Amino acid sequence: MPRRRQSPVERLRKREQFLACYRRGARYTSPNFIYYARPRAQDGTGVRLGTTVTKKVGKAVLRTRLKRLIKEVFRLNKDHLQQDDVDIVVVAKKNINGKSMNCQLAERELMRTVSRALREVRK
Repeated sequence: MPRRRQSPVERLRKREQFLACYRRGARYTSPNFIYYARPRAQDGTGVRLGTTVTKKVGKAVLRTRLKRLIKEVFRLNKDHLQQDDVDIVVVAKKNINGKSMNCQLAERELMRTVSRALREVRK
């Protein structure tokens, strides 16, 4: 089975893109994450994802692991997300227990809140 990476058009990469999502996006929270969702002009690229994990969460290995978990959840559930043109930034809260976070827990929490955010952003 071939690996499927996020292409550059499916990711937020520049600081301006993150800041636009923070400033003009709707904010949603869950126990371990904060989400910002911002609709953008219809260009057919679908949902773009950005992840942020601060140094307050832990050392680099733990921060990278959390970012990989978030990206993997979105990669596995890409077909279930609406194909609206929306930017989403996921920020890990500083009190997250990254060592006990696994893919199932992350998927349950992320997809519940992101699907709600996409429904509300579409309105």
